[in-house]
Amino acid sequence: MTYYIESRQTDPAYNLALEQAVFDSADPSDAYFMLWQNHNAIIIGRHQNTLEEINSAFVTEHGISVVRRLSGGGAVYHDLGNLNFTFITPAGTADKIDFSFFCRPVQKALLPLGVPVEISGRNDMTVEGKKFSGNAQYIKNNRIMHHGTILFDSDLQMLSGALKAKDKVESKAVKSVPGKVTNIKPYMEKIIDFQKFRDIFMKNMIAEFQMQELSLTSGHLEMAADLREKVYSQWDWNYGRSPPYTLRKTRRVEGCGKIDIFLDIGREGLIAGAAIYGDFFSRNEPKVLCDILTGHHLEYNELMAALAGTDISQYINALEANTFIKLLLE
Repeated sequence: MTYYIESRQTDPAYNLALEQAVFDSADPSDAYFMLWQNHNAIIIGRHQNTLEEINSAFVTEHGISVVRRLSGGGAVYHDLGNLNFTFITPAGTADKIDFSFFCRPVQKALLPLGVPVEISGRNDMTVEGKKFSGNAQYIKNNRIMHHGTILFDSDLQMLSGALKAKDKVESKAVKSVPGKVTNIKPYMEKIIDFQKFRDIFMKNMIAEFQMQELSLTSGHLEMAADLREKVYSQWDWNYGRSPPYTLRKTRRVEGCGKIDIFLDIGREGLIAGAAIYGDFFSRNEPKVLCDILTGHHLEYNELMAALAGTDISQYINALEANTFIKLLLE
């Protein structure tokens, strides 16, 4: 059975906590769909170095929240002109991260509104080549959480200012900032406001999956409140600390994404500490790779021996061991 949840909260720390509460505690044999909005916020991917992704002065000046999510991928900007959706389903026999499976029903729900949606790249949905939806996934205990954004009528000037983003911005409503990100409102056949759009989108999704509304229990709500307080509102989770380092390796690998590796080289040329950030996706924590690297020299054969039997793609999706080692040594 598939159930839907409509969160009317706009606190990003709470909404991410609610996602996790449903993921962790709702009946794992069922599927869930959640629709939600956040007030101005940057949502950081699980493996990213927050201070490398945000414009700190701009974020502080404009009171923008910064919250880290469970899933990998890149940083995204949320405001009340943006609609967020979440699928939580059993993973079944899936042995790889697949975004198109969850993007297709969203595409189907938007097409009747006249939006010429295309599924593009690793994890994006676009219209006329411009991105309006970024998607990410988190997998644990044979469960998948897939979530994405829909830029309907967001403030793209704020988006551009808040993120140290490589994507530039374009909108029919904002002519001064060229680029590859857009809202979908200008592409709709009829002019509608945000609430009407949200209602139509949800109606189409309910019809697609024959969903029933989930009545959240006091247990769900208490877990969400607890996670918000102890995890998603905490500096340690949202910003974290990078280890001391003397070397930084940054590469964008086709099919994987951006990979940032920080290495602290100690006495006798041994790796004394490591951290891995980026907009890649993973099934397991990259910290395991960091622990394996620690205590070894930056030497090909030694690293190959240390990583023997380790499936690198579990920690950096679609990356092979040989490519990973070359990244460390280049």
